[in-house]
Amino acid sequence: MAKVIPGRFTAQTDDAFVVFIIGMRVNNFFAFRRWIATAMAMGPMLRTLFQHPEKGMLGGQVCFYWRGVALVQYWRSFDDLEKFARDQSDPHLEAWRRFNKNIGTDGSVGIWHETFLVEAGKYEAVYGNMPIFGLAASTKHVAATGRRETARRRLGGQNEPAIASPLVPAEAA
Repeated sequence: MAKVIPGRFTAQTDDAFVVFIIGMRVNNFFAFRRWIATAMAMGPMLRTLFQHPEKGMLGGQVCFYWRGVALVQYWRSFDDLEKFARDQSDPHLEAWRRFNKNIGTDGSVGIWHETFLVEAGKYEAVYGNMPIFGLAASTKHVAATGRRETARRRLGGQNEPAIASPLVPAEAA
């Protein structure tokens, strides 16, 4: 289990990045062979991406929800994400073909994704009493103090905290 870091932290990057959320939904629990094959296709893709950071994925997490699974991924650029999706030598293109051939529009399994292009400085994040997680795990994990103390400050504005922030323990800072 990941170590919890007491205190308030945020993510820091000076670069633009892409948030890519991809998932599948089990629409028919009795179509086990169809949805398990779809779920299993993600393993080779993630292995390739984690073994080859030069492909552009900065990091990500798996999230389970009722009827499905989703992955929140952080990418260096949309060009990197698109190249991985379309490259004949990477596992995504073949998985995409198999899904279209074997599942198509039969309704047994749903797939989805959302892509967000984030300009440099146009993001904010906060993590309280969490392991290093999310964007901070994919970029830099820093204390949410000073100009990083509030959401507006993290986005480049000015304001005062609505309530006093708890002190960050010295060993966690």
